[in-house]
Amino acid sequence: QVQLVESGGGLVQAGGSLRLSCAASGRTFSIYAMAWFRQAPGKEREFVAAISWSGSTSTLYADSVKGRFTISRDNAQNRVFLQMNSLKPEDTAVHYCAADARRIGSRWPPPPQEYDYWGQGTQVTVSS
Repeated sequence: QVQLVESGGGLVQAGGSLRLSCAASGRTFSIYAMAWFRQAPGKEREFVAAISWSGSTSTLYADSVKGRFTISRDNAQNRVFLQMNSLKPEDTAVHYCAADARRIGSRWPPPPQEYDYWGQGTQVTVSS
C-alpha cells in the first residue's frame, strides 16, 4: 500500500501562484509514476500533470496547464510537487495526488484510469 497526503492548497488571486506538495509513504518502491488530478464542483475529475518516479524524468501536462504548471519530484523525501503559476479562476478545484503502482507492462504515460492510490485532496481557490 502507498499512502498519499497533499498540502499547500489555499485561496489566491488570479495571476498568483501556489505550490502543492504530496508526501508518499508505505511501499514507495512500488511506484511507477505520480500525478496530479483535479475536480471542480459539478465537473468530472481531470488529469493535470504526471511525472515518472524513478530513473530519468518524464513529465506530461494537460493542455490547460502547459506553460503555467510544473510538476517535480524529490525521491529522497518521497515527495512530488506541483508549482502553479499564473493561476486562473478556472483552476479552482480540489487537487488530488495519485500514484500508479509498477506492474508488468507498465508504460509511459500511464492512462488516467490506471492510478491505484489517491490522497484526500487539497482545495485550490482562485478569485477573480
